[in-house]
Order: sequence, then C-alpha cells, then structure tokens
Amino acid sequence: MRLISSNLLEKHLRQALIQAAYTLDPSVHNALCAAQQVETNYVARDMLKALCDNALIASKEHIPLCQDTGSVVFFVEIGKQVSLAPASLKDLLTDTVASVWKEAYLRASICSDPLFDRQNTLDNTPVIIHSEEVPGDRLIINFALKGGGAENMSVLKMLSPSATADDIVEVVVNSVIRAGGNPCPPLILGLGIGGNFETSAIMAKKALFLPWDYRYPDERYEALAKRITAEVNASGVGVQGMGGITTVLQTRIISAPCHIASLPLAINFQCHAHRHGRVEI
Repeated sequence: MRLISSNLLEKHLRQALIQAAYTLDPSVHNALCAAQQVETNYVARDMLKALCDNALIASKEHIPLCQDTGSVVFFVEIGKQVSLAPASLKDLLTDTVASVWKEAYLRASICSDPLFDRQNTLDNTPVIIHSEEVPGDRLIINFALKGGGAENMSVLKMLSPSATADDIVEVVVNSVIRAGGNPCPPLILGLGIGGNFETSAIMAKKALFLPWDYRYPDERYEALAKRITAEVNASGVGVQGMGGITTVLQTRIISAPCHIASLPLAINFQCHAHRHGRVEI
C-alpha cells in the first residue's frame, strides 16, 4: 500500500487550480488564434483577437480569464494501492477549493439551496466529485472550472434506438443554434452517446477532458465529431453569437453500451475559457 500525504496533494492542487483560473490551455489559445486568421466575419475576427489578447493579459497579470470562475468538478482515479492521510479526499478537495477561492479572490458562485434560499456559500463549495477505483498506486485528479453560462445550455435527449448519426448531428446543430451567444462561443462540445440517463451526462462532461489531439479507437466516431464541428460552424452562429464561421473549436465524443430500447445523447457546452487541470501523484 502506498501512503500519499494529503498535505502534499493539497500543495499541488492549489497550484493547479490557480493556474487553471489564470492561464488558458495552450491548445485552446492556439486554436483561437488560428481561427482569427481564417475567420471571414470582421466582427468575429476582432472578437477572436480580443479573446487571444485577454488570455495573454490574464496569464501575465495573474487575473482570472473570466469573471465567472466556475463551479469545480473533479474526476478522480484512485489506485487500489493508494491510501491518503491524514485528510479524506472529499475534505481535502473541498477545503482546498474554499481556501484558494478566498485567498486568490476568485468569485464565489455556489448557492446553498437551488430553489428557495439561494444563499451564496461564499467559498465556492461544495464541489462536485466523480471518483473511481483503478489498478495501481497512483492518484490522478482531473478538474474543471465550469462556467454557468455554458453549462446552462447543455442538453440531454433520450433518442429512439433507431436514431442515426444524421439524427445526432441534427440535434447537436439545432441545440447550438438555439443557444446562440449564451454559452460564449467559440465552444468545445462534449458529447456522451449511450449509457443511460445519468451516465450519458457524465460522459459528455468527461469528454471535455480528452486531449486536443485525441485519436478515437473507432474511426466512425472521429468522423462524426469532425462532421458535427463542420456543420455547427456552417450554422452561422459565430463568435459570441455575432456570426461568422467560428462557432465551435472542437467536438469530443465518449460512447458506451446502452439498453436495446434507448439511445441517450448528452451535450455539454464548454465556453472558450476552457479551464482544466490535472494533478498526478
């Protein structure tokens, strides 16, 4: 059994959270700047330049990429041979986020009750944790700082099992058109296809963590992802909903087996402030 100090983990996690809040993923920054070079709409082109400049300023000045510093979502892989002490994983993740949000002056965005009181918890907790036990003696924490505007546009649809790839493309394109500028495009789209009601949504969120140069084991899903990106960009929604050919930077898909009577489809919208991080010990 490998003992991992929760104090050591907290140190690395604090650094990673602050880095994600201030510094845009280089792959996303490069994609935004590349899109600026080919964008045909002059308003969209100026907006893309502003987004690229904003990312550089945020990183240099150590200020948040966006005023909405997001809810914090963790995907944790815990090796079977790992023991964490003295703090529990849940307490460590919660306490670290609370501390970072206060000390780094990040906006607290979590309500204690969703419907009646809606009082701000003032420290951006509780956090959301998805964990699984895996072989080995490593602890891997992937996390996202997920903004509310993009999250609000997300969709879950239970399709007929006879639905085709054409049907999925139609649902995604129409969902992006309906969302317009609300999710702050250009976007990254995470799709969960298959599973059931709840797992499709988790897969859609998890798809946003796939590497920028991810290669699909099944080339049909890679072709589908590229087709969705192309057709969404042909929709004319554009940067911030103002038109042009840059509505989505990339589409990512995770699929899973499903019931013979079902074909779940979940779409998780991610804005251009793609704030993800990883800690591995």
